[in-house]
Amino acid sequence: MTESLALAGKVENMVTRKNPLFDTATTLGKILGFLGVSAICGVLVAGLLVPAAAVSGSAASGSIQFFDTLPAELQVDPPSQNTTILAKDGSPIASIYAENRTKVPLDQMSPYIKDAVIAIEDSRFYEHGGIDTTGILRAIVSTARGNKQGASTITQQYVNNVINESLVASGNDSDVKLNGVNKGVGDKLREMKLAIALEKKFSKEQILEGYLNIVFFNRDAYGIEAAAKFFFSTSAKDLTLPQAALLAGLVNSPSAFDPITNPDNAKVRRDLVLAAMVNQNKITKAEYDAAVATPVTTKVTPARQGCAYATMAPYFCDYVLHLLFNNPAYGDTQEERIKRVQRGGLTIKTTLDPTAQAVAQQQVDGTAGANPDKWGASITSVQPGTGQIVSMAQNTVWLPQEGKFDQTQNFNVDVLDANGNDLNGIGGFQPGSTMKPFTFAQWLNEGKSMNTIINASRRTYPQNFPWRNTCPTPVNGFYDKSVPGSFDLQNSDEGYYRNMTVLYGLMNSINTATFASASQVDLCGIQGIVDATGIHGGLPARDENGKITDPNPKVTMTTLANLIGSTQTAPLTMAAAFATFAADGKYCEPIAITSVKDQSGADLPAQSSNCKDAIKPEVARGVAYAMQEVLNAGSGSLIRPALSTRNNFPVAAKTGTNDSNGSTWVVGYTTGLATASWFGDPLDNQLRPGRNITVNGKFYPSIDGYMIAGPQFTNYMLSVAPAYGTNPFQAPPSNLLGGAAPQRNTTPAPTTQNAPPATDNGNNGNGNGPGKD
Repeated sequence: MTESLALAGKVENMVTRKNPLFDTATTLGKILGFLGVSAICGVLVAGLLVPAAAVSGSAASGSIQFFDTLPAELQVDPPSQNTTILAKDGSPIASIYAENRTKVPLDQMSPYIKDAVIAIEDSRFYEHGGIDTTGILRAIVSTARGNKQGASTITQQYVNNVINESLVASGNDSDVKLNGVNKGVGDKLREMKLAIALEKKFSKEQILEGYLNIVFFNRDAYGIEAAAKFFFSTSAKDLTLPQAALLAGLVNSPSAFDPITNPDNAKVRRDLVLAAMVNQNKITKAEYDAAVATPVTTKVTPARQGCAYATMAPYFCDYVLHLLFNNPAYGDTQEERIKRVQRGGLTIKTTLDPTAQAVAQQQVDGTAGANPDKWGASITSVQPGTGQIVSMAQNTVWLPQEGKFDQTQNFNVDVLDANGNDLNGIGGFQPGSTMKPFTFAQWLNEGKSMNTIINASRRTYPQNFPWRNTCPTPVNGFYDKSVPGSFDLQNSDEGYYRNMTVLYGLMNSINTATFASASQVDLCGIQGIVDATGIHGGLPARDENGKITDPNPKVTMTTLANLIGSTQTAPLTMAAAFATFAADGKYCEPIAITSVKDQSGADLPAQSSNCKDAIKPEVARGVAYAMQEVLNAGSGSLIRPALSTRNNFPVAAKTGTNDSNGSTWVVGYTTGLATASWFGDPLDNQLRPGRNITVNGKFYPSIDGYMIAGPQFTNYMLSVAPAYGTNPFQAPPSNLLGGAAPQRNTTPAPTTQNAPPATDNGNNGNGNGPGKD
């Protein structure tokens, strides 16, 4: 033991920090320092022993009066703690923190760690009242002789940690003062006074618990619970004697005694702690011998903080954080909100269904697994009638991995919910023909029959076309090949320029049928339905200086190209809009957070279902009827295995593809679940055409909604939808049906999924383009 203590002393001398309070360069300085600090000690003893009423009188000495002017109150706020994001079932998604710390009560700590810390840091902890005058005098004498020795009690160290924690939390990191590094006499006096005040307010057990939960062990471990997990992959209550002694020794100098980088120093320091414990009768000689014979070994569990290390759904996790960072209830500035989340020890309960999320992730990974060209795939689901987000997945990894498509951009949400004010966010994709049901809904809203015959042979809509528009926003765009630079409206297949029912036009996604329908209704009515179902652009509107003027800009339906899906829109937005049809016309804003609690268990602002009646129930039922026919006999009939009313369970859906084939969709729903499935180009400005591409070893001359996004949607819904309800949709009233059976597609269907569909293309131009590839 003697040899061990001698070696420990050498190590101690190597890492002892300079303390300006006791640092003297000359013999005279040492004497003056001794006398000066002795006077301070007398003041401290008086402050500790004399009642406050006595020292407040005229008889109080000048020194006592000076000491009493120092602050006596210390706001012991809870230290920075980890924020936890949970799934709907309570399982963890991610941990967010500025300092990796998990608070635990004293009775959940190993008795070894309590005894070890007291033995090495403050053996008279239970005897003094905040400062140890015996220890200070011993340190003064030792320092006067040229041997520096610290005298801070655990209470003083706790005070120092609390002050520094408060400074860091308020953004004043530069004001942090470390023991012996940048402290002056005034700092030390204030610390002592606060230690005395703290002991009058809190019990020894409370102070020890606070100290062990706040003290720094390693850049990835604040507090004993985090340290136990980081170094030994265990908990504070299960620390063994050698482990506890090592961690107790680490407090003095976390870098010098780090068992990972300096195992020899760590062993010497650990054994010094064990020697102190046996000398103070906290352990037996046999326990000491067994502990010092134990090699210094670690079993590191790296601290993995942030959504990048989420156990599931990293992009949903990031979306949740942005919801809080953008919420003024969490601070006046975004910096304050971020700090509140990272340091506040919040527990955030979300709507995410881990089972559904696993299926969604499996589908998007399977869709575009072998994908060197970095094509994107995503799925997001919401629950009709509540707006709760059930899943959110995409085929990328957050952190770079060899052979993987790495991407921090969230494919499923608006830019402001993924990148904040970053101008380079994705903000969704062109929805193509998935916008056509909203024109169809206005047709029904005006009381028109879906089996009315319209003229879908018309291709020209000139500048002076008499659109019916009661909105103040003028009609923008035209289709007229006689005007240089413009084109006639086109379909993907020549066989569809003819008369057909409105229902047939939607079933087979005929561009000219959508325009023929729109020409007979109020464009402002279409706008009203689009707005009421929450559809908006995924990129915020900005002024010439880049300042946001509208975070959720309208998708203006008087811009003709938007009738067939020109404006970038997030998949989450489309899923929530289609959920309106599933919920009998009730639109619910998407929500991800059901509760937020602070570290005391108090509730903080979260989200709740915000629903409204958006469209008439009979209109929603009519749309559901039509979109079931999309899968039964229309542009979605090639999705395999087919979902339809004729097998499995009732599903309504619409396919969609933009002009370049670079953005393809299936958006659909059952009575209990609405899902947007997307596949396409997520890079740069999304300008790559989806033609002549190879995905998972399969070549596609051109991609369409039913080809890749379709099976992804179907497989997901087959697995997940039954848990959320698959009841039959209610039938629309007979006046909307027109009393006739739906007109079936008599055109022979393609025999393979490589063939193009009947027609399914939107327009990515301004309404002057052809409306096809």
